[in-house]
Amino acid sequence: MTSKERVYATLEGRIPDRVPIGEFAIDFDTVEKILGHETYLRAKAKSQIAFWEGRHDEVAQSYLEDHIALHEKLDLDIVTFPMATWEIPPESDDPPPRRINENTWEDKYGRVYKFSEITHDITCVHDPVEEQRRYTIEEFRLPPPPVQRDPRSWAILDGVIQRFKGRKFICGPSGGEIGIVLLGGMERGLIRLLEEPEVVKAATRFFLQLQNAADAVLIHPDCDAVLWAADFGHKTGPFISPQMFREFFLEANRERVRSIRYRFRKRVVKHCCGRIEALLDFFLEIGYDVYQSIQPSAGMDLCLLKRRIGDRITLWGGVSVENLVSGSPEDVRHDVRRAMACAKEGGRFILGSSHSIAVGTKYENFMAMLDEYHRLCWY
Repeated sequence: MTSKERVYATLEGRIPDRVPIGEFAIDFDTVEKILGHETYLRAKAKSQIAFWEGRHDEVAQSYLEDHIALHEKLDLDIVTFPMATWEIPPESDDPPPRRINENTWEDKYGRVYKFSEITHDITCVHDPVEEQRRYTIEEFRLPPPPVQRDPRSWAILDGVIQRFKGRKFICGPSGGEIGIVLLGGMERGLIRLLEEPEVVKAATRFFLQLQNAADAVLIHPDCDAVLWAADFGHKTGPFISPQMFREFFLEANRERVRSIRYRFRKRVVKHCCGRIEALLDFFLEIGYDVYQSIQPSAGMDLCLLKRRIGDRITLWGGVSVENLVSGSPEDVRHDVRRAMACAKEGGRFILGSSHSIAVGTKYENFMAMLDEYHRLCWY
C-alpha cells in the first residue's frame, strides 16, 4: 500500500497493511537535527522576526525546500501544513515593531509582543486596539470581504503537494473552522457569550459565510483532507458547557464539515487539545473523520476512547508529548506499545504524538518512537 492508500483504508474502517503514522507538526529543532542545517520550517519566532525585517522570500524558500526534504527523509504517511510551514504574510509599508528588549516588541498601535523560551513563539500579550473594540450585530450583516491568496504561499503549498500527491495522504489548509467563536480572545469572548449572545450568533453566521467562500481560494484540489486546529478545552474541561456548544456552535460546525465533504470531496481532520470528553458526541455529530491530539495529561486516554468511539471515528495519537520532551526513550517505547496494544485492533488508528513533535523534544526519544513503531505497526 502507498501511504495515501493506507490512510484512506484506515479512515474507511478497513484494515490497512500497517498502522499509519503521522504528526500534526514537527518543530524546527527536530527538523534541524534531521536535515542537518538551520531552518525556518516551524521556527515560529524566527520566521516572525524575518517577516518583520522584510526577508519574506528567504523564509518562503526554506518552507518549500525543507518541507519537502523533511518528508523525503521521514517515513511518515501524512503531510500537514500547520503554522510556519507555508503561509507568507503580505509585505506591508507599516514600520516593524520596535524592539524594547531581548524578548519584547511594540508596534505602532501599542500592541506588545513577547517571545516564549518554552514554545519559541512570539505572542501578542497586550492589544489596546482589541481591548477597546466593541462588536455589533450590524457589522456582521455586511457581506464577507473577498479572500486573497498570496502567490508565494500558494507556490509553497502547491510545490509540496505536487511532490507527494498520490504517495502520501495530504492534509491541506482551508477557509478555517468555526470552532468556538470567542470575540476578542478567551476572557472577553467568554464574557460576550453570556452578555452579548446575539452578537456571537451573528458573528458565527458571518464566519460561516466567510469560511465557506474562502475554501474556494484556499483548498488545494490535490489535497486529501483539511486539518482544523482550534482547541475546545483546557486541562480540566471544555471552554464552554455542552449545552452552550449545542446552542451556539454545533450546527455551524456541522455545516462547515458538510461543505468540505460535499463541495470539495475532502476529509476533515480535527486537532483538539484539552479534556473534551464532554464534547465527544458532538465530534461524531459534526462529522469529523479523525480526532488528533488526544492529550493524556488532560485526562484523555486513548484506550478508553478506542472502546467508546473508536469504531466511528479514527483516533490519531498515543505517544505523550511530555514523554517526548522530558521522558526517556523507554518511556516513549512504552507509550507506543500501549497504544498499539489497545488501539491497533480493528483499525481506525493512526500513531502519533499527543500533540506534535514539539520544541524541546529529545531527538533520541523521537527516534525511539519511530523504531518501536516499525517493530509493531504491521497487521
